[in-house]
Amino acid sequence: MKLAHILLSGLILAAATQAPPAAPRNDLGNFSVSLNVADINASKAFYEKLGFVQAFGDPAQRWVIMRNGSTKIGLFQGMFPRNALTFNPGWDADGNPTGAFEDVRVLQRRLRAAGLDVGAEIGSASGPAHFAVTDPDGNPILFDQHR
Repeated sequence: MKLAHILLSGLILAAATQAPPAAPRNDLGNFSVSLNVADINASKAFYEKLGFVQAFGDPAQRWVIMRNGSTKIGLFQGMFPRNALTFNPGWDADGNPTGAFEDVRVLQRRLRAAGLDVGAEIGSASGPAHFAVTDPDGNPILFDQHR
């Protein structure tokens, strides 16, 4: 009886200290902050002084992605009306294609069903596409799928 009590106590303690099961998560893909800049070269030079290095893009095309560790900042000259948070479904944090991912069209329908204004429905059936939402404070959030 005493052994059964000890075993039962151990099971109760183990159950009480285990983390609850993880909730299903919707991976939105790679994340970066996209900045609307006036001068791509001046902005790139500034962020390089902070320790960022160019990871993607081309200043001649007026866009670069700067990286410092796991932090990414997109610099875009004349491409966006204002700064935005950006998610890239189908890309991991290094900008590499992931395995299975939630297509941006499916994500748009899911967010619309949740009551968010997601703009016009994406017209294409597959491949690259994007849409944006705006948070309650007016900050744009871009979902930009490249594959």
